[in-house]
Amino acid sequence: MDAQPARRVTRQRTALAQELDRHADFRTAQEIHSCLAEHGEKVSLATVYRTLQQMSDDGEVDALRRDDGETSFRKCADESHHHHLVCRVCGATEEIEAPEVEAWAASVAARFGYSRVGHTVELTGVCGNCTAAGK
Repeated sequence: MDAQPARRVTRQRTALAQELDRHADFRTAQEIHSCLAEHGEKVSLATVYRTLQQMSDDGEVDALRRDDGETSFRKCADESHHHHLVCRVCGATEEIEAPEVEAWAASVAARFGYSRVGHTVELTGVCGNCTAAGK
């Protein structure tokens, strides 16, 4: 992928990054906006959406599309390319590496003559805790 231009470090971007550091789970832009307000940060919802999208584009945060169509975001512990296994019941998330997926994506791209191909893989299921609880 092509390198992204350096982003200007603003007060709002710093506040958003700090808020993401406070939570390990995926959160929507609206949830993050509410948390920022609770901490006394004045950041418009439009700025939260725009900055989260930039951070996602730059690989600083991961984004997952929820069943309701809304996107949720979080900073991941693994900064390398990875995928997620997400519980449909409680939202628990496992970061996974999938070399088989990487090889398949490269093979498909080559077969059709594509280059600089990106991809997102989200696996969903029910985690062990939810399964044990009968959820």
